[in-house]
Amino acid sequence: MRKVKSDIEIARKSKMKPIEDVLGKFNIPNKPFSFSPMGRHIAKLNLEYIDKLKEKKSNLILVTAITPTPAGEGKTTTSVGLNDGLNKIGKKSIVCLREPSLGPSFGMKGGAAGGGYAQVVPMEQINLHFTGDFHAITSAHNLLSALIDNHIYWGNKLNIDPENIVWRRVVDLNDRGLRKIKINLEKLKANVPRDDSFDITVASEVMAIFCLSNNIKDLEEKIGNITVAYTKDKKPVYAKDLKANGPMTVLLKEAIRPNAVQTLENNLAIIHGGPFANIAHGCNSIIATKTALKLSQYVITEAGFGADLGAEKFLNIKCRKSGIQPSCVVLVATIRALKMHGGLEKDDLKKENLDALKKGLPNLYRHIVNIVQFNLNVVVAINHFITDTDKEIELIKKFCSEHGVKVSLCKHWSEGGKGAKDLAKNVVELSKKSKKDKFRFLYSDETPILKKIEKIAKNIYGAESVECDDKIKEQVKNLEKDGFGKFPVCIAKTQYSFSTDPKLKGAPSGHTLSIREVRLSSGAEFVVVVCGSIMTMPGLPRVPAADNIKLNKKGEIEGLF
Repeated sequence: MRKVKSDIEIARKSKMKPIEDVLGKFNIPNKPFSFSPMGRHIAKLNLEYIDKLKEKKSNLILVTAITPTPAGEGKTTTSVGLNDGLNKIGKKSIVCLREPSLGPSFGMKGGAAGGGYAQVVPMEQINLHFTGDFHAITSAHNLLSALIDNHIYWGNKLNIDPENIVWRRVVDLNDRGLRKIKINLEKLKANVPRDDSFDITVASEVMAIFCLSNNIKDLEEKIGNITVAYTKDKKPVYAKDLKANGPMTVLLKEAIRPNAVQTLENNLAIIHGGPFANIAHGCNSIIATKTALKLSQYVITEAGFGADLGAEKFLNIKCRKSGIQPSCVVLVATIRALKMHGGLEKDDLKKENLDALKKGLPNLYRHIVNIVQFNLNVVVAINHFITDTDKEIELIKKFCSEHGVKVSLCKHWSEGGKGAKDLAKNVVELSKKSKKDKFRFLYSDETPILKKIEKIAKNIYGAESVECDDKIKEQVKNLEKDGFGKFPVCIAKTQYSFSTDPKLKGAPSGHTLSIREVRLSSGAEFVVVVCGSIMTMPGLPRVPAADNIKLNKKGEIEGLF
């Protein structure tokens, strides 16, 4: 085992190759029509080149996890490690990840570029601004906001009801002070003061559209279909009615091109888009995923948070919209996290505790069952920590064996791709057995919206019932009447529990899923269902990560990891 160093120390000592050399492994020619370098180690792939690539038989591997805990699960780290592991055993593999948000980077979670010897680099740029995609999405979103208020200011020909504007503003930071605001307070004759609010950029419908579009034309069309407000006689007003889809697409022209970087082992990583799975659909862009499938034998991609959120949305929304299907699913678990689900506090996790681990295993089992519902094979990846004991490892292996599930002990954090070779071999074996024609969605397009929600609540969350007031029922009824009934649903709820109560660990059942709000995303073509106390604009913790982030005397960043 290598000497333990911090993530940032490991990343800074890595020997990155010029990005053209990394792309060259996949026969991507070093010509302007193929990609545009952004420095030595980052490139934007050109859409014209991507369009010319031929489809090939490739295996898409979805990486998901058990329910998150403060102990950490390591989904991104495992995705990167698996990609390096597949390349170690002679397979051509690309990892497709989401771009990190500045909100968590300066808030509680920190960066999202993997960890240890399973990272994507250059990690500081990836975690801070990167290629500016999020800024472009934020600007495009807020341009639409500006056009709405400007239209009202100059006479309101569309008869927009200022009290029924449903388009919120966004910023890529955690700022609870912006959850509810008042605007247009300047005393100008044509100003119409009104209430407004902010979401975080990753919850933006523009972000969702960005990730669910197949090309520029599709992007512009979807943006045009965004519902921004209603008239005083209750008719919808779309972004295209304000002629907003053209300029918004112009702002996204460069951002829509996938970003190419590398792992510590100089294997290709494509990082593009970044919606959260607790408040959005939690998957990277369709363009990035399909590009990787055209270039390689295996594509590793992650979906945010636990399988009840990210994987469910990946399968029911992204796969439905894109026509892609995974060959198998990797379910990441840590002994530490499972012991927390078994009732231990974070400070007690370093000691062996088979009792707590046994009590936490139902959480792992629930996620396994959920994945199998889609007729997909699953392999459990035990993300190894140095405090794990042999008895604890054997307990999980025995549990998986008893339920007919493959399991791999993974040491990619400390050993890189070498530590994920067993997982890579299991993935290859399961992919060979994959029967993609057997894959099924949890619900059909024709299933009524409330029944779709109920299906997820009961089959995935273990809930007994779904609860909503008459106002929401009427809203859903109107959505179906207006032709949006075939849309999939995107449930926004806490990531820390199968229920809407973040304190309920393990595998709770018999609870009620309480719907607080329903939002139509007519451009992204899904219905957002806000449940419990989840916020689409997070707040900062008592001691945010930002308190420790600074430049040292050498001009290097400290405190980000």
